[in-house]
Amino acid sequence: MVGTPETALDNPKVGGVADARFFTRSGPFSGEELAEAAGGEFIPPREGAEAGRRYIGIGPLQSASPAEVSFLDNRRYASLLDGTHAGMIIVAPAFAKRVPPTSATIVSSTPYLAWSRVARMFHPAPPARPGLHATAVIGEGAVVPSSCEVGPFAVIGNGVKVGEGSIIGSHTVIGDGVTIGRDCRIGPQVVVSHATLGDRVTLFPGVRIGQDGFGFAVGPAGFESVPQLGHVVLEHDVEVGANSTIDRGSVQDTVIGAGSRLDNLVQIGHNTRLGKCCIVVSQAGISGSTELGDFVTVAAQAGLIGHIKIGTKARIGAQCGVMSDVEAGADVIGSPAMPFREFFRNVATLRKLSKKPGSGEE
Repeated sequence: MVGTPETALDNPKVGGVADARFFTRSGPFSGEELAEAAGGEFIPPREGAEAGRRYIGIGPLQSASPAEVSFLDNRRYASLLDGTHAGMIIVAPAFAKRVPPTSATIVSSTPYLAWSRVARMFHPAPPARPGLHATAVIGEGAVVPSSCEVGPFAVIGNGVKVGEGSIIGSHTVIGDGVTIGRDCRIGPQVVVSHATLGDRVTLFPGVRIGQDGFGFAVGPAGFESVPQLGHVVLEHDVEVGANSTIDRGSVQDTVIGAGSRLDNLVQIGHNTRLGKCCIVVSQAGISGSTELGDFVTVAAQAGLIGHIKIGTKARIGAQCGVMSDVEAGADVIGSPAMPFREFFRNVATLRKLSKKPGSGEE
């Protein structure tokens, strides 16, 4: 007999922060251990707390318990410190004195980074569960170490090489000849072909890597496809969000630099090259043969035309249409893209011109 599923509405213990049904748990940890992991300074409670307190998890300032850790990174929420019951709070030096006397403190110049490290202490990424599912298909000459996890109905093609400790999700297809590094996380229903993946690469569900680039010539009878003979290189520590696509190169390779993060629903065209630690946000599209320097940010729904260069640490605003090169360190917005100040000056001018004479709006 199948019972009725229990929900958070039926039982407050079900759900909440880091629900045990969905997330791994570790700990408890002492304040000193957490401060060391966070790279911050540990300050014990000033009053009312027993020595050697250990912490079991994380929570928001509004609801964290005395056994949990919270953080403050935005001064707009500083008032929440006055009523919190969190046992430990991560803050910047400017807010250290506002932490309640019954709470321990981790002081860090980068509270959000420290919070990230503490959260990973309590909730590390689940390790691979070594083994091949009975329904998985492994091609001729494929190398899949015994430390890897291969899920149901996954297909690993001929000559594929998978690094130690990697996970291949259910219904995922890895094409012939693909190389995957160590400790990679390939989600369900992913397709990877014509690609080399470095170590610790993460592909979320539905990602498509290495399909044909959008290349064709115009003939007398219509379009004729141009062979796409490059491949895709994802360097170490790249993450690609759900349902994003990266085309393989035509005669060069498409390269995503080490540490880069692509959001969900991102399109990267053939021969595109991203430097290290770039960010491309949801629904942005980068056309073929465009080059991004290191630490470039491309915001949501931006579109970049092909064969242009975006300089190191440039920032492309949301819904921006970029049709020419962008200098290093520049901030641009609008379509066509222009510097932030110029864009908002133009907006202010248009608003002024649009006001009707005699309406009292001048």
